[in-house]
Amino acid sequence: MAENKSKTLKMIVAIVQRGKADPPVNAAIKAGAPAATVFFGRGQGMRERLGLLGLAVQPEKEIIFITIEEWLVDRVLTAMVKAGHLDQPGVGFVFVVPVDRAVGMAEAQEIAKAGT
Repeated sequence: MAENKSKTLKMIVAIVQRGKADPPVNAAIKAGAPAATVFFGRGQGMRERLGLLGLAVQPEKEIIFITIEEWLVDRVLTAMVKAGHLDQPGVGFVFVVPVDRAVGMAEAQEIAKAGT
């Protein structure tokens, strides 16, 4: 079955309010993501627009990068959105981008085998 799974890589990028990265990261790992990288950032511009809707959006953000094989994207993304409530306005933003090349990344199947 593993031979039918695409080896194409994708990167899930999520931008959440500072202090809110743990639930989507934990859900992603539980859903099969091998790892996540989280770093701090600062948003600009959205605060004023969302303020009109009565939402308080802080400029401090946490950015989550998860590079995974394409066949895992839907499962991991769904888990992240659910755990982090990323489908609600002002909570966060998540998107998927293609990865053309990567060096040093272990395959998801190898990680799964190591865990058993």
